[in-house]
Amino acid sequence: MKKNIHPKYFNEALVRCACGNEFKVGSTKPEIKVEVCSKCHPFFTGESRFVDTEGKIEKFKKKYAKFYEKQEAE
Repeated sequence: MKKNIHPKYFNEALVRCACGNEFKVGSTKPEIKVEVCSKCHPFFTGESRFVDTEGKIEKFKKKYAKFYEKQEAE
């Protein structure tokens, strides 16, 4: 391996989730922030939960409102 070209590796990098869960992994960054982890992801928890990030549904409906109005008029 060539010297001085590889990033520093952190054996115990801290991963912080928005739900408050924290765990350690190996990474090239000392701290990683995530929105969803295995503790709060619906696939792993078994509960169905809908997360609307930043109102994406409202943005979509607003963007295509004229299209749907035109279809309903026909």
